[in-house]
Amino acid sequence: MSANVKSLFIGAGMLIVGLVLRFTTEGVETPVVTLTKVGLVLAILGAAELVITGAWMLFGSKDKDKEKDQVEGH
Repeated sequence: MSANVKSLFIGAGMLIVGLVLRFTTEGVETPVVTLTKVGLVLAILGAAELVITGAWMLFGSKDKDKEKDQVEGH
């Protein structure tokens, strides 16, 4: 499994866990922060991970192909 696919799975997992925390822990308070805020932060970070990795997979591969062609002498 490539690093990009692993990153997609990590981002999706963070997003799911964040949404679950956000919507199921209403009213649960911890000494420092509420779990709903932790869930919101996790969901935002997970979504960012998905967007950045997806963009990298779609738009970043063209540069690799050019570099590979230059190294191989094409």
